[in-house]
Amino acid sequence: MSDEENGIEKLPGVGPATADKLRDAGYTTMMSIAVESPKSLAELCDIGEAVAIKVIAAAKKEADVGGFETGDVVLERRQKIGKLTTCSKALDSLMGGGFESQAITELFGEFGSGKTQIAHQCAVSVQMKEKDGGLDGDVVMIDTENTFRPERIAQMAEALDLNVKDILSRIHVARAYNSHHQMLLAEKARDIAEDHDVKLLIVDSLTSHFRAEYVGRGTLADRQQKLNKHMHDLLRFGDINNAVVIVTNQVSAKPDAFFGDPTRPIGGHIVGHTATFRLYLRKSKAGKRIVRLIDSPNLPEAEAVVLIDEKGVRD
Repeated sequence: MSDEENGIEKLPGVGPATADKLRDAGYTTMMSIAVESPKSLAELCDIGEAVAIKVIAAAKKEADVGGFETGDVVLERRQKIGKLTTCSKALDSLMGGGFESQAITELFGEFGSGKTQIAHQCAVSVQMKEKDGGLDGDVVMIDTENTFRPERIAQMAEALDLNVKDILSRIHVARAYNSHHQMLLAEKARDIAEDHDVKLLIVDSLTSHFRAEYVGRGTLADRQQKLNKHMHDLLRFGDINNAVVIVTNQVSAKPDAFFGDPTRPIGGHIVGHTATFRLYLRKSKAGKRIVRLIDSPNLPEAEAVVLIDEKGVRD
């Protein structure tokens, strides 16, 4: 346990039991406590809101909240960001050299558009050496729709002349049976990262359970609140581990007032604002897929054409 985690117990109103509740809820640093709302902290840690206000106020004094830094310092920190190859030069170029670490890349599109295939390909390529476009790291995959196929991983590994057994042994997969379980698995990923050098976290798919469980306008606020926490947990994982985070997402099946137009991804502004890069996939002819970058903080909107065949994702 780090010094900062031990320091949580020194906050006013926080004894050993409350400190354990905070850590179990994912509040392991002063900063994570300092930036939380009193209501959320009270609910998640089963403490009174008045106590939560005191705890947050004390954490703000301990943490460097609101610290500004100059652009050259930010640039130096960004030099550590890794780029993961997708095994398609066209798609890598579209993404400015590959999928970025410390960022969430969202792949959305209709069924069969290639979202899971690209996620599988990245689960293989992330294990390659950095000189080959990989990050030489392990993979954590949260599978919500029973889409993970070790046989497909084997095909992709063989096509790259990689040892299939070695590749599969570094992919840690868990099936999520509901949205609450999915959120718990995202927290559990932190434990796996303590024992393994995890450089890729995949959630396939992000919204399927939330969409199925929260039906109707009356549940929308609750759904979006939980989805917001889940997305920020994923983003925090990417930051802490300098890992790539890939989430796949569905599009609404029909245009209506609740879900919007047919090509709009599920999750609304919560997913839209938290995802760093958003890629829209659609089918083309002869196994080809058109990938459109529709949102990025620094790259232009553009398209790439990739081929998905038995070898995996290629130009």
